Amino acid sequence: MRCPFCRHDDTQVIDSREAEDGAAIRRRRRCPSCDKRFTTYERVELAMPAVVKKDGSRAEYDRAKVRASMQLAIRKRPVSAEAMDAAIARIEYKLLAGAEREVMSQRIGELVMRELKRLDKIAYIRFASVYRSFEDIAEFRDVLEEIDSTDIKPKRKPVS
Repeated sequence: MRCPFCRHDDTQVIDSREAEDGAAIRRRRRCPSCDKRFTTYERVELAMPAVVKKDGSRAEYDRAKVRASMQLAIRKRPVSAEAMDAAIARIEYKLLAGAEREVMSQRIGELVMRELKRLDKIAYIRFASVYRSFEDIAEFRDVLEEIDSTDIKPKRKPVS
């Protein structure tokens, strides 16, 4: 590893430990030439599949786009940043597990909807209304009924 301060070609590793829950290795390094210390992170680099859009064009997978669309849906909802990060990680895991070189943008949208449904029903409805381009109230009602039928409703106690 080259020193970022003096550009010396060889540095020494002082300490290594897991970071980001095992997803990376944090290394403290020291340059023998200038004696400065710095930290590096080592992560596995996995190639996400290319995204094929509705018009047939292709683009690189962009985590920031997924995050932005999910943040818009969960805006002002009680969903933690950690929960959203975990949902994005599950989406990316499913994309990588498919081992495909290309994935349709609709597939990503469906994965986002599935995760939002787990996180927050209102966020799910918000995303679905835009993603599925609802034309009328009937389509909106269908999604509401779909959520209602999948929820397990607690039994109500009779009012005395």
